[in-house]
Amino acid sequence: MLRCFDYSAASPALNLALEEAILDAVETGNSPSTLRFWESTTPFVVLGVSQVLANEADEAACAAEGIPILRRCSAGGAVVQEPGSLNYAVTLRYEDYPDTRGLRASYDFILGKLSEAFMARGMSVLLEGCSDLAIDGRKVSGNAQKRRKHAFLHHGTLLHALDAERIARVLREPELRPGYRGKRTHEEFVTALPMTRAELVTAVCEALSAPEPDGGPSEDELRAANALAESKYDTDEWNRRR
Repeated sequence: MLRCFDYSAASPALNLALEEAILDAVETGNSPSTLRFWESTTPFVVLGVSQVLANEADEAACAAEGIPILRRCSAGGAVVQEPGSLNYAVTLRYEDYPDTRGLRASYDFILGKLSEAFMARGMSVLLEGCSDLAIDGRKVSGNAQKRRKHAFLHHGTLLHALDAERIARVLREPELRPGYRGKRTHEEFVTALPMTRAELVTAVCEALSAPEPDGGPSEDELRAANALAESKYDTDEWNRRR
């Protein structure tokens, strides 16, 4: 059974660092496979690990609104994290979930189960592209992964509210886009699910056969996350590396 908890850290950098710290702990076997929920209380932009900052975010607009720009450990595209964007981060050992050993298979496994949970609630939420969930062709969840030898992190957003105008102000229109998006702008492409945060948590737990959230990260994970935030996620060397 998955360890499951709902824990939002005090800062954007610490929230991102905790995802990597949990991955490290699950990879070494010091922590079990884990599902964590979190949601930022303040807006920030987060880039994929290999993205070029100037191509993805409008720095002047971000500065004017006091929105920091950070970088996560996984691939994928830039997103705005803000209240209304629930994050689920599931970190699995391959030996516990053999169907996830392949990259494509792991996306199909996790997103397929989420799609089924939403369909059971009367919503046609489908897997689109390689890593999105969409309703009526509009994106409600973007997902990315960081894979290690024994375990991997799969994390994604589930939108239950959004400020589409802010997204359009601070993110540039991407050059690379999934085919189903076409030429639609951020405002035309992204939408929110008609569910509350609590309902989303319940749906994800049901989809992944996880218990209700309880407790939080271990003391060792928190120590590691604080160290990673200080040395990596809160530094220009990391966030402005490209």
